[in-house]
Amino acid sequence: QLQLVESGGGLVQAGGSLRLACKVSGFTVDHANIGWFHQAPGKEREGVSCIDSRNRRPYYLNSVNGRFTISKDNAKNTVYLEMNSLKPDDTGVYYCAADAPFKIVSTVQALCTLKYEYDYWGQGTQVTVSS
Repeated sequence: QLQLVESGGGLVQAGGSLRLACKVSGFTVDHANIGWFHQAPGKEREGVSCIDSRNRRPYYLNSVNGRFTISKDNAKNTVYLEMNSLKPDDTGVYYCAADAPFKIVSTVQALCTLKYEYDYWGQGTQVTVSS
């Protein structure tokens, strides 16, 4: 059964860290385009970090660059988003999105735009950063 399940969200103080996980079932992450998206309360969803099927250099939204790290663990078939130095603005629901394997995109940044249509989405995990 094809499924994306996020976990790792929670409540953390500003300056703290969390590691989100996106466990994928039904296909391997190694050759898949993967994106992490953030939706703050009352705001549009935005792509914060993406990695493509060729595992080129990941893309990071400017506001998270240097603080967040995306990675694939092929052995666990899981994609992680390591989030450090968290800020109250990072509060919201984080979603994992993925394509079926071997889809090619011209730029990794394209995967983090709302125009890009992923094949699959997870249900989201809540992150709350208190000041």
